[in-house]
Amino acid sequence: MDEMMLVEPGMAYAAEIAAYRQEMLDAGSEMDGCGNLRRCEDPKEWVDFNLLLKNKETVPERWVVSTQFAYVRKSDGRILGMLQVRHYLNDYLREYAGHIGYSVRPSERRKGVATAMLRAALPFCRSIGLDKVMIACEPTNPGSRGTILNNGGVYWRTVHFQPENIDLEQYWIEL
Repeated sequence: MDEMMLVEPGMAYAAEIAAYRQEMLDAGSEMDGCGNLRRCEDPKEWVDFNLLLKNKETVPERWVVSTQFAYVRKSDGRILGMLQVRHYLNDYLREYAGHIGYSVRPSERRKGVATAMLRAALPFCRSIGLDKVMIACEPTNPGSRGTILNNGGVYWRTVHFQPENIDLEQYWIEL
């Protein structure tokens, strides 16, 4: 089994960030847990934006203090997934999205990456003072539901997100 690590991706991962983004775009995949990566063609723009999110004084309006992680295979430095931890919830996050968003690159799906990545992030959540985290997924995404349940998620409710006309199942994980 390859050894994995959560890292805060900097410019040392520029080529991998670009490759991850392109694979997600080519597959038409959502980029949950990637912040604004979809809009950033230049990895430096994305890395710089993530630095703004780390500080309450620099976090952009409508965003919250967040820490961006990449889930990296140590043997080759390949980014397998992305995960963002939001340190607290604003109205939108409280109502729909939760504390954590994540995605796995299409070529690495169905290998347990999301479950392991989320498990690796939970101690960080504890370290920033959270005692529980809310995570949401679409009812049509059994893989994400399984990831949440495999990490101790307890179903809370289903809400409808009108702007995208989708339902979201919300779960809480006690830390």
